[in-house]
Amino acid sequence: MKNFAEFQILGRVGKIKEFDGKVNVTVCANYPTKKDGETRDNPHWNEVSIFAEAVRGYATKYAKAGDLVYIRGRIKQNSFERNGEKVYTVDMVAEEFRSSRRKPRRRTRPRNSPSPRRRFRAAKSEALGRRAPPPLPRP
Repeated sequence: MKNFAEFQILGRVGKIKEFDGKVNVTVCANYPTKKDGETRDNPHWNEVSIFAEAVRGYATKYAKAGDLVYIRGRIKQNSFERNGEKVYTVDMVAEEFRSSRRKPRRRTRPRNSPSPRRRFRAAKSEALGRRAPPPLPRP
């Protein structure tokens, strides 16, 4: 049986900080809580480290603050000495990073201009000496 410690986060990007060989992404995930019969969001901020070069490149290129992202990875426990005391940390290391942000479609032609197909049919009818059909009404 395989043993593992894994996490999944679906949340919004806060900050993206780049270092040498590492990128830290701050992600906010909201957990709904019910208090006095009223449901409220309870935000939790998580700091995720990205070491894999491909994942780092994707995160820095495509993710922006406020984007909805899905991050999956492993949990790693560390310890170090600070001022003579042992400090324990839990690191979240991303292995998968997906951005759900979609760019809005750009219109290549003005809304009222005829489509290329309609312009082609009109030109063809005119060349053959036929009258072009009337334009169809837009819904």
